[in-house]
Formats: sequence, structure tokens, C-alpha cells
Amino acid sequence: MSSLIKLKIFLLLSFGLLGPSGAVIGQPVTWEIDPEHFSIVFETDHIGYQSQLGLFLEGSGEFDFDPGTFEFFSGRVEIQAGSIFSNNDDRDDHLRGRDFLNSRRHPTILFEASEFLPNQQRSGGELLGNLTLLGMTHPIILDIKLNKFARYPFGHRKETIGISANTVIDRSLWGMDYGVSNDMVGNKVILRFEFEAVQE
Repeated sequence: MSSLIKLKIFLLLSFGLLGPSGAVIGQPVTWEIDPEHFSIVFETDHIGYQSQLGLFLEGSGEFDFDPGTFEFFSGRVEIQAGSIFSNNDDRDDHLRGRDFLNSRRHPTILFEASEFLPNQQRSGGELLGNLTLLGMTHPIILDIKLNKFARYPFGHRKETIGISANTVIDRSLWGMDYGVSNDMVGNKVILRFEFEAVQE
């Protein structure tokens, strides 16, 4: 081994970037989701006639992730259940009520991420975690696409990650079974997240 390589390894070990086996150790970098660029979309079947689309208008979150090593440490997203919007006041009131989100009793929908499994291309992967809805917690997996990682071209000028994420849940697993037995409202709900996260 050349003296130059030995020096590089020594420096990496000294700064804690390599473990004893020589593997690169990721360093936690905190990323905060930009609320101005955070879209939370849901989609579900309505009596077979169409797929009803809607949004949650209020959400926040942050995660610890090293883009150099692709090591993920932790993450958390909170969504305000009462911010649901489907472009119809009566329907939105129903969705906030006890048949669906019961937002007065359970105002927050929480996703806590536990592990990220990157694909070989490092263009995305699978994000594992737990979704808490209506006071019940169950594991889910999100498909992640990393759209862009670069310094923002204007405004805050910070390092920014652009991410697309989606999953499908069976809402009845969380006790939300209104309209399922008679096929009035689909049990499967597609959840889609589009956001930009800024390095803190």
C-alpha cells in the first residue's frame, strides 16, 4: 500500500468517516421540507365512476440523510388532518368527521421513517416506516425517487433535495371502513408526496 493511500485512510479514520473495517460511515445531515414546495395528494375510487383526488394543505417534516453515502438515519412527517381539501365543502366536512379522519380527536397524521433501502442506481429506493392514523400505527413502504440534488439557484441558495414519494394503503387497516363494504368509497388509497428539502 502506498504512503499516499495510507495517509488518506489515516485522515478518514481520524475524522470518523471510516469504520474499523474501512467502510465509509455516513454523517447525519438534517434536511427540512420546504412548506412552500410540499404537495400531499391522495386518490381513491368513488363508486367506480372516477378516482377522487384531494390534497392535504398543511404538512411539515425533516429527515437526517447523508447524500454522499446514501445512509439514512431518521425522518418524520406530520400532516394536519383538518387541512384536507377535495374542492367541495360538504365532502371535506364529511372527510374531517368521524366516518373518515375524525380530525378533532386525531388532528395529526404522523409518518416516522426508520430505514431507507436505496436502489443500485442510487436514483431512489424504498423508505420503510410507520404511519399513525386515527390513533393506530402500522408499517408502510414508500417508493422514493430522488429527482435532483444541488444548490438552489435563487433565494436561500442552500443545498436542496427534490423528492417524489408514493405508496398505497388499505385505509380499513386503520379502522377507516366507511363505504368499503358496499363499494361506495375505495378501500385502497394512493398517497403521493412531492417536495423539496433544504439542508439545515
